[in-house]
Amino acid sequence: MTMTAEAHAPSLKSQAEQIFRRKRLLAFALPALVLVYLAYAFFAFDVPALLGSASLENGQKLVRDTYSYKTHVTRDNRSGEVAFSIEGERKGRYPEGTHPDWVSVAGETTVITLPKGHEVRYYADHVEYDLPGYGLITAAPGNGGVNATFPAGEMPEWINASKNRVAITTEAGRLTITRNRTEVFRYSTGWELFFFTLDSPYHGLSLGEIVSRAAVGEAGAIWHDFWYNSMWRHVDVAWALFETVQMAFLGTFGAAILALPLAFLAARNFTPLLLVRQAFRRLFDLFRGVDALIWTIILARAFGPGPMTGALAILLTDTGSFGKLFSESLENVDEKQIEGIRSTGAKPVQRYRFGVIPQVTPVLLSQVLYFFESNTRSATVIGAITGGGIGLMLTQAMITQKDWEEVSYYIVLVILMVFAMDSFSGWLRRRLIKGDEGGH
Repeated sequence: MTMTAEAHAPSLKSQAEQIFRRKRLLAFALPALVLVYLAYAFFAFDVPALLGSASLENGQKLVRDTYSYKTHVTRDNRSGEVAFSIEGERKGRYPEGTHPDWVSVAGETTVITLPKGHEVRYYADHVEYDLPGYGLITAAPGNGGVNATFPAGEMPEWINASKNRVAITTEAGRLTITRNRTEVFRYSTGWELFFFTLDSPYHGLSLGEIVSRAAVGEAGAIWHDFWYNSMWRHVDVAWALFETVQMAFLGTFGAAILALPLAFLAARNFTPLLLVRQAFRRLFDLFRGVDALIWTIILARAFGPGPMTGALAILLTDTGSFGKLFSESLENVDEKQIEGIRSTGAKPVQRYRFGVIPQVTPVLLSQVLYFFESNTRSATVIGAITGGGIGLMLTQAMITQKDWEEVSYYIVLVILMVFAMDSFSGWLRRRLIKGDEGGH
């Protein structure tokens, strides 16, 4: 016995050394492989060119546009008419005879006071921009071009000038001059006209004044002016959110209803025929193997755009996922409960109803509710393709390249919607699966 133990001792020691060397080799090899892959990806995805094309200035403008708005002061160089509007939109135009308090109008002269001492002046036949530290820029737009003059010296980068167009961009604002139009816009912090448009009698009132008016019978009118705000379209946004949730709901629960009976045909313990079982499993693989976005494009081509097309795309993808998950759950049911019900003389449908469904219901509900929560997010992207839901409005706002405050508004609503669906599905799982009314 002693000799045998002594004979095995060197062998065990050798095995331990080999294991140690393998672990040490792995500890060095794995980081090296990761570094090699990162180096490959750095050049394969052309990261240097991407960094070279990146613009910090454009990034700063994008961020600023998400939490601020622009007031445009536009002059028609042919007629001399000057208009004031929020974001340059006609529906955000100041009523005739009114203008921002940082603009003064005297006859044909309009003086625009910008931050940091900058001042732009519209005259009948020319425009002046007085920039502290740089000098006075004048331009006389007409048929011959802009005809601009600048202070002596090298032209700074923030001035882009040609014969027919001059664009001056500073921290105080932006001035653009063409033959037909002169325009200044000035940034201000906030989401202007979010509650009431300029033509509403409640625009500019404090919260206390609005509450007092609501108390004397104007609550309906106040709500109407807010809900049907032509700039922010709150009523359209609310309907778009409802369409997004509706797409996720119809697609998810429609897939669950369709996948449950098919899952019995793919489960080994309920369908002994291999050919039938494999046929349905491959069908599930087909449905879930094609992403919902691909199904969306195919169905949009077949049925046209709309929220229902998005719901069908989710239904097809989730039918494949649910079919696989449900069939695996059915294969793990306790056969003893089914045998007990069979011993009472129950028919097959009754055995499934009382012996199988109660066992798998908690798992199935948990999976369906999780997919419903996830599909609420997916429906936003699908809606951008099918032309429905909040995704469509988000895409439209991004395409304009100017309404980034609306983009941020829609993104905030999507995040809040996801939070709400997460809380709702969690609460529902506790009530239906665990019976936890206390919420713990």
